[in-house]
Amino acid sequence: MIEPNEVTGVILAGGRGSRMGGADKGLQNFRGMPLAVFTLMRLAPQVGEVMINANRNLAAYESFGVPVWPDSLSDYPGPLAGFLTGLERCETDYLVTAPCDTPLFPQDLVQRLGEALEREDADIAMAAAREEDGQVRAQPVFSLMKRELMESLVRFTHEGGRKIDAWTAQHRTVLVPFDREGDDPGAFFNANTRAELHRLEQQP
Repeated sequence: MIEPNEVTGVILAGGRGSRMGGADKGLQNFRGMPLAVFTLMRLAPQVGEVMINANRNLAAYESFGVPVWPDSLSDYPGPLAGFLTGLERCETDYLVTAPCDTPLFPQDLVQRLGEALEREDADIAMAAAREEDGQVRAQPVFSLMKRELMESLVRFTHEGGRKIDAWTAQHRTVLVPFDREGDDPGAFFNANTRAELHRLEQQP
């Protein structure tokens, strides 16, 4: 069984926030605190260490009390750059990724991803959730992976690869549905706009 202290969490806060008018999403207010802090408080009990991947306002993120690392790739290439930053800085055997704009993700996320990774002898365990249209879809920004995949991701990104699914398809990847009885159907709703953020704040 994978123990929490074997996992480092990276909070992905390095995007442009273009659908939020260019705002730094991780610093937007959610229930009285910045989104990234809310995410940090939800992720920290599930892992041994946490870091934040951010490309702007680094001093603000550093004030949250965990290491902050910008992308090693230029021009905001997307979430995979955050995966790479996490793997490069990770000192544990496993890394788990979580975006800053999905604050209500499950509090047993890492445990269930870890159980599936071990059970299926996989390299990556990726969350899947039932969306508003009733379909269960992969949530690739919520992935638990082995640190040893770093070299593979370095090669993939240096060759111009940017899509998470295209990279994870190169490895043994197990999808982990979070649709059991009692699972919050809105756990993986994310806030791309201020209206969506306001709607998330109203969730119980």
